Amino acid sequence: MALSITEIKSGLTILLDNQVFLVLEVHHVKPGKGAGFIRTRIKNVRLGTVLERTFKSNEDIEPAYIEEKKLQYQYASQDSYHFMDQEAYEESVLTKAQLGDNINYLKDNLEVTAYFFKHELLNIVLPNSVVFKIIETEQGIKGDTAKNTFKPAKIETGATIPVPLFVNAGDYIKVDTREGKYLERAAAP
Repeated sequence: MALSITEIKSGLTILLDNQVFLVLEVHHVKPGKGAGFIRTRIKNVRLGTVLERTFKSNEDIEPAYIEEKKLQYQYASQDSYHFMDQEAYEESVLTKAQLGDNINYLKDNLEVTAYFFKHELLNIVLPNSVVFKIIETEQGIKGDTAKNTFKPAKIETGATIPVPLFVNAGDYIKVDTREGKYLERAAAP
């Protein structure tokens, strides 16, 4: 069942060229002469790339019905990363290339949101923040609580995060997984 171009709105998932896209922005344009058109910004759900696309008023768009599930990260095996559906006990696998920078923030038993199209895992989204233990960093100096000066710290996944000078090895920190930034100290999970 195709949708009319006027039914496109932000948040809708559509199928273009056998790829699933998420509509980010929609602008209806009605020029003084001629037929109106719609200018959109769309994001490829699998690749994460953002495109600008213009649709004519007489075009039809095929909707893509995306299924959202909660998965739990289990383990990595070479370049494969294994996730388990806790309700159906089905395993899904993504490659290092599909995950991109997300691999820096995957830790055992982390619950992620997964998006499926026709029973195929397209992408995962990590929680906005995750607590990690600092494995290695320079020793902090007592009383040095400056918040605008940072030092590199290696977290339990092997990724390096800039942290304030007062944070030490063995401390737990909350990290913003979208930007890879230190948010605050945290209690041990």
